[in-house]
Amino acid sequence: MSTRGRIVAALACAAIGLLAPSAASAHAYLIKTVPAASGILNAPPPNVQLTYDEAVEPRFAIISVTNAAGQQETTATVSRSPANPDTLVVPLRPHLPEGWYLIYWRAISVDGHPVQGAFTYAVGPNPGPAPQFKIPNIAAGATSPQLLITRWVMFLSVMIAIGLFAFRIAIARPLVRRVPTARLHAVSFAFVITSVIGLIAIPVYLDFAIANDSLRSVFDLGALVPLYRVTAFGRAYVDMILCFGLFCVTAWTALWLDRPGAETRSIAEIVATSGAVLAAAAVLMIPGAAGHAAQTSPRGYSLLFDWLHLTSGSLWLGGLVGLLVLWFTIGSNLRVPALSTVVPRFSNVAFVSVLVLLGTGAGATILHMPAINALWETGYGVAILVKIGILTAALCLAAGNLLRVKPRLASARDRPELAGGAARLLRVLIGGEAVLVAGAVFVAAVLSSLAPPPPAFALQNSALAQVGPGRVAATVKRGGYVLQVLVSPNKAAAPDSFALRITRNDQPVRGANVTLTFNHLEMQMPQQEYQLTETQPGLYSRAAPALIMVGKWSLAFQVTPNGAPPFTALIVDQANG
Repeated sequence: MSTRGRIVAALACAAIGLLAPSAASAHAYLIKTVPAASGILNAPPPNVQLTYDEAVEPRFAIISVTNAAGQQETTATVSRSPANPDTLVVPLRPHLPEGWYLIYWRAISVDGHPVQGAFTYAVGPNPGPAPQFKIPNIAAGATSPQLLITRWVMFLSVMIAIGLFAFRIAIARPLVRRVPTARLHAVSFAFVITSVIGLIAIPVYLDFAIANDSLRSVFDLGALVPLYRVTAFGRAYVDMILCFGLFCVTAWTALWLDRPGAETRSIAEIVATSGAVLAAAAVLMIPGAAGHAAQTSPRGYSLLFDWLHLTSGSLWLGGLVGLLVLWFTIGSNLRVPALSTVVPRFSNVAFVSVLVLLGTGAGATILHMPAINALWETGYGVAILVKIGILTAALCLAAGNLLRVKPRLASARDRPELAGGAARLLRVLIGGEAVLVAGAVFVAAVLSSLAPPPPAFALQNSALAQVGPGRVAATVKRGGYVLQVLVSPNKAAAPDSFALRITRNDQPVRGANVTLTFNHLEMQMPQQEYQLTETQPGLYSRAAPALIMVGKWSLAFQVTPNGAPPFTALIVDQANG
């Protein structure tokens, strides 16, 4: 094998060996606190310990402890507990006086999404009534405009580059043999330009994301670069830079070796092209492995749907851009014969790509949507509907190309008077189609920045009533029983009292077994369950620090009356800070 061939083979082997990153887990949530939420301690604690369901990076975390006057009581930065990697610790000022304290926390999940919450505790034995704390809120989230734009540019450039390479190396290549004076240099140059943009866009997006998570300036590279590989999200996108760089090198090599006029390809070109295909496949696998697809069960199908969705979208979008480049750069005397050769070949690929895009999009939606009404009642679902609308419009233009332009170009030899109009119509349709697909990619960038609704979202469809914000005193009926739900003061990060008054035929129902289960309806969190005690005839109550975050909660009262069939009454409660 020649030196050139050995170099190409080495690049291909590197593409095979470079694997996508490990999957991310769901959004981080708090599973244990020391001190306990809403608890009253006899002595001040030496520190605050927060345990999450996954290991979160302390350099991205905030744990703020303030007194009723808003004064900070921590004495050092957040660190990881040596005993448990999932626990973050922050030391407190010694000898804290009696009173109530607010703990506000913010953490970054391994998938790069920020989560935050707050709760209170008291130092006794006589802390007095809990004050109305002002809960902090850091607005830097995953949907900030600069993050969405950089994420969109990254996806757009990467997808177009991969699709353009496929268009140039496989779809447009026979053009040179069938139209001898035609050249593909403009398409190759367009691929090089978009691939260079992609090489710049991925690290720029990573820099913006890490700056957003760490609350630093995007220009503070000295502080940001060491943080790039701290989280699984950061490691994934560093790997994506490497994979895309390898794709660019192997794809450029394949184009350098390609001789479109030759009937067969050289072994070196085949090896380089294979390496580029493998590297591109790894690039398109990484966003799903670092995002929502890896968090959704069944994980294997979810990752496959995501990968096929990105792959088919890349082939469609890159091919549209390739056709536009070809249309504008090829001579007017060669335009019709060139398009007559390329358009039918691209139409076949685009048709399959659109079918795969629709099928995988529908499959991913089914996996992510716990209920049909989540499509219009959640931001994630609304984004899906917008994306469906944009792609539907693009499909209408694609149908025009398939049903009108392709047959006219195919009959150009027999009816040359149709050729000019068909070529002009093609330019308009594929231009509009490319703009719409690019818009759909922007919506996809928004989708990947939002948290899908949790499985508990579906619970609200069986709710008897929706209550809150503020103090709750709601009456509902279930199975012949009259139930009065009482929640006070109904605030997140505050001690709350939950009660259920049960009557039947105007008589209190005594001796029942009542369990209250809490589920957050907007973010996946662990379920909480408390036993209610009969404190008065027919009145079952319990004080519990259950509403640890603002938002919608399902309150499911599971009631087993003495000697009667059990039943469940579910209420949706809006808790504010």
